[in-house]
Amino acid sequence: MHSFDITDPDTYIEMEAWERLRSIIDPELHVNIIDLGLVYTIRANSTVRMLAVVMTLSSPSCPVGEAILQGVANCLEARFVDYKTDVQLTWEPAWGFDNITEEGKKQLWG
Repeated sequence: MHSFDITDPDTYIEMEAWERLRSIIDPELHVNIIDLGLVYTIRANSTVRMLAVVMTLSSPSCPVGEAILQGVANCLEARFVDYKTDVQLTWEPAWGFDNITEEGKKQLWG
């Protein structure tokens, strides 16, 4: 669960970014990257007009990894046209099935 500070104006941009990224579907698992738990953080900075995303993939050998990363950048840049988007890939902590939300588990296993 992510926490948001409603007194921080950047919070609303971050909240919208989280929701926007639900449209990015992992083509192998057929679940969005938010419910898969692939996105670790999203930070907005309205002063410098920057969105920073830290995320992972389900595996280092993910054959569609570059497409997912580009999809994240494209999705956010289309909505936040005045912001630069920086998508960072990390392998720490490693992704695992424990990262998947309850909604994601329902989509995977019914």
